[in-house]
Amino acid sequence: IDAAFTPQKLDRTLFAALLDAGHLYGWRTPVLRDAEQQPITYRRVLAGVCILGRALAGKTAPGEHVGVLLPNAVGAVVAFMALQAFGRVPAMLNVTAGGEGMLTACRTANIRIVVCSRRFAERGRLQREIERMAGQVTFVWLEDVRGSFGLRAWLRGRYDACFAHRLPGWRGSADDPAVVLFTSGTEGVPKGVVLSHRSILANCVQAAAVIDFTSADLVFNALPMFHAFGLTVGTLLPLVRGVPLFLYPTPLHYRLVPELIYASDATIVFGTDTFLAGWARYAHPYDFRTVRYLFAGAEQLKEATRHLYADRFGVRLLEGYGATETGPALSINTPMRHASGSVGRFLPGIAWRVEKVEGLTAAGRLWVSGPNVMLGYLRASAPGVLEPLGQGWYDTGDIVDVDAAGFVWIKDRAKRFAKIGGEMVPMTVGETLASGIWPNDAHAVVALADPNKGERLMLVTSHMSADLQTLLQAAHAHGIPDIMVPRRILTMARLPRLGSGKIDYPAVKRLAETPGA
Repeated sequence: IDAAFTPQKLDRTLFAALLDAGHLYGWRTPVLRDAEQQPITYRRVLAGVCILGRALAGKTAPGEHVGVLLPNAVGAVVAFMALQAFGRVPAMLNVTAGGEGMLTACRTANIRIVVCSRRFAERGRLQREIERMAGQVTFVWLEDVRGSFGLRAWLRGRYDACFAHRLPGWRGSADDPAVVLFTSGTEGVPKGVVLSHRSILANCVQAAAVIDFTSADLVFNALPMFHAFGLTVGTLLPLVRGVPLFLYPTPLHYRLVPELIYASDATIVFGTDTFLAGWARYAHPYDFRTVRYLFAGAEQLKEATRHLYADRFGVRLLEGYGATETGPALSINTPMRHASGSVGRFLPGIAWRVEKVEGLTAAGRLWVSGPNVMLGYLRASAPGVLEPLGQGWYDTGDIVDVDAAGFVWIKDRAKRFAKIGGEMVPMTVGETLASGIWPNDAHAVVALADPNKGERLMLVTSHMSADLQTLLQAAHAHGIPDIMVPRRILTMARLPRLGSGKIDYPAVKRLAETPGA
């Protein structure tokens, strides 16, 4: 790890890390680019941060949680760091949560100001969501703020940039809150996850310790910054590491993303199984020619996706694992240490233990601890009140097996087990089975109440001609016990999904429980 990434350097803020990166890699070094295709140097980033930051500071209080509702673009990075520079805490709002979901997040984190862009609101057709929120939060529009800048503001911004070490964001503590992210809500009301500066920088150090990122690379990131994967690994790591970064506003442009990866000569790309599969459908075999590392996370990587990238594009997908609460990265496969189907080995500095779960013998519930773990939660039941993490250990809720070589194998979520006739049955077995039969469709298995056996499994699938007989025959051929095979099937054209691309299981279950389903 180079001089900027020694453990001693964890004792600083994100804004201080940005300043250190500018000094170390050169203020004239182009580091950011987005769909506008205009390279931005560290010097220009700092100038924008100081000018915008002082304007936002005049509307907010030190330590205040400030909502950020912006797409993946240079402006979002500048706004994020502008808040950091003046001691405010960005709270990254998930646009896919809708108006009510974002309002819930604002109440949970005591957010009264939301930084947004009119252009983003128009292009994203967010008028309804903004109207829903406008009565309870105040929107600060970047276009209006920029339009208000006069000569005095520009001169003061230049002065702040020259003496940036005097700004509140440089003097802050590494253990202060740095950002609020919100959980996906797959298991209920989203919670606010408070990460410290140390948490995020530690996770950057941990990732850089096992993967060689250099200034000769170019990171392509289309994953949204309201998710930890897109923020920490996809954005902040390249920024403080001196690696040029290309930001694209959405991973859902399946035709455009592969073309931009090709055109930008990207060497490092981040994605999820859903988005990777979508990109592959429209990509030319040569589109990934320059890619050295293609990382997959946030959801289980399907074997069909893994083989598709290996066979068609000649790229080995490196699957990792983590959680918003851990910054997010916990483990990752690397070119040197790789086990297909696993999520790799734990990153340096992470302590872990596997606790036994009743009814399971070959796996257990994973608990982790380390410098990258969050400060705590903000809950809707106690808005704005930080609930610290007890004893420094985080319960991931995932059922895992760690083999003798240290590779982590995810079996399922603890809440993704059904209890049928007294036995613990993993629901992902049915999903994997269905994916093997109908690989081009989406599948979700949910557990429904059963008066005789406690619970029963239902397969919800986008394969409109799916039938139980085919499912059972495939299960018998693979030696899968009948108890793990869903006995009811519900078909629908599209399954509900979250902004990260993950299946929205609560929504799927509500549909499955609908009378007549």
